[in-house]
Amino acid sequence: MAACERGGRDYLERHGIPELLRRLSALLLYHQPERPRQFLIQVLERVKAGRQGEGGYPCLMDESNLVAMFQMLDVADLGYITPVQYREGQSTPNGNQLSTDNLHIGDDVNITLDTFKEEVKKRLLEIWAAY
Repeated sequence: MAACERGGRDYLERHGIPELLRRLSALLLYHQPERPRQFLIQVLERVKAGRQGEGGYPCLMDESNLVAMFQMLDVADLGYITPVQYREGQSTPNGNQLSTDNLHIGDDVNITLDTFKEEVKKRLLEIWAAY
């Protein structure tokens, strides 16, 4: 690999551009807007507003998606999952992972649906806030 190409890749990685493009692509595929460029502009404006504390970040998951995720992890229908289940549930097949580094729950504490939703939303906000 040429030094120029390596430098370009390093630059893109350092600024999180590949991950940003993956997230924007996922939003495009999910919503399939008639005017994709206008849609992307609106998404980036939402990201900017979110960073300034003036609104929420774009998200593919709504309440029903979070409930479904929780229910998939709570296979015994106990009404809670363990932190180990939570961590395993944050890994996705394409290799993306929501960080669990700042999970403020001990390994001996059960995670309820409300806590699960709160933690996942926090992680998603942290991801978008990086841009």
